Amino acid sequence: MEARGGEARDRLHAFLGTLSAQPGFLGAELLLSPAQPDLALVASRWAAGPPALPLPEGARAWTFEVFAAR
Repeated sequence: MEARGGEARDRLHAFLGTLSAQPGFLGAELLLSPAQPDLALVASRWAAGPPALPLPEGARAWTFEVFAAR
C-alpha cells in the first residue's frame, strides 16, 4: 500500500495497527524514504491472499506474490 502527502505516514501507521487482527496476518512494516519524505508504504505478508481491507483515504494498494527469496 502506498500513500503520499503530509499525513501519509500517520494514516498508514494507524492502518498498520489494525492488521494484526486480520486472519492470516504474518507481519508488516511501514516503510519511509528520506529521499521521498511525502511517500509512505506498508508491506504486509499473509498466510494466503490478503483479505479485502478498506484503504485509508488517498492510499493505493497492489498485491504481489513472492517469486524468489533468499
